[in-house]
Amino acid sequence: MTEATQTPSDLAITPRDLAFGRDAPTERWWLGGDPVATAFYDALSATFPLGERFFMDAVRRYRDEVPPALNAQIGAFLSQEAMHTREHIVFNRQIADHGFDVAAMEARTRAILDFARTHDPLEQLGATIALEHFTAILAHALLADPRHMEGACDEARAMWRWHAIEELEHKAVAFDTFMVAARGFSPGRRWALRISTMGIATWLLFDTVGRNMSRIFSADGINRPRTWARLFGFLLGRPGILRQVSGEYLTYFRPGFHPWRRDDRALASGAARGLAQAKVEMAAA
Repeated sequence: MTEATQTPSDLAITPRDLAFGRDAPTERWWLGGDPVATAFYDALSATFPLGERFFMDAVRRYRDEVPPALNAQIGAFLSQEAMHTREHIVFNRQIADHGFDVAAMEARTRAILDFARTHDPLEQLGATIALEHFTAILAHALLADPRHMEGACDEARAMWRWHAIEELEHKAVAFDTFMVAARGFSPGRRWALRISTMGIATWLLFDTVGRNMSRIFSADGINRPRTWARLFGFLLGRPGILRQVSGEYLTYFRPGFHPWRRDDRALASGAARGLAQAKVEMAAA
């Protein structure tokens, strides 16, 4: 028997078909003119198109096994992720236009995901729920603390906030699918699978993003210890997005974890209203 989901019954997962940066492409250091802060988000973005396709495939595989309500949520999740993929492809092309070797960064992600696809489908879904937890807690921090996008150009800020809003909305879709797919497992075995895939996913994510940042720093001619010290200050000090998410990251290791134990629908809906107003203002400018 599958454990009852903690996903709110009135949850709205709303695909927003928005486009960003077509008329105002991002600058080289679009985040406040800071090459270090910009590199972090550029390095993440380089992993997203291929990563999100992997997530979509991992969840879609089990769509026929889930209850109707979750099936509908999967449909919305797939729509959101498809549009995230599209917009990050555009964003990554703009990064490449500034002379960064995005193709090499994507090749690294592709090699990792190709290897992941050789594993059992349930392990692939386990990796998906681990990485979806990462995206959800980063999304919460980005929306809750305006310092993370302080100084960003309008189109880039809007794109990252749009992505974050939708990551919060669908943050439990893969998890609830996993609970159905692993319904024949004991709670202990499900927990062990979750934890083992999170450990591997954490190491691979930090390794991949770190190598991407190293490549970006090299292209900027700043790949030296002082730059990495600034990066650690940015991530762990002020504004410190990794410091801010560390507690929520650890909640994943609790046996009774569920993504909606923290209800951040109010944060997401407030950000969505702000995004709509920002798009109106950008269109009028």
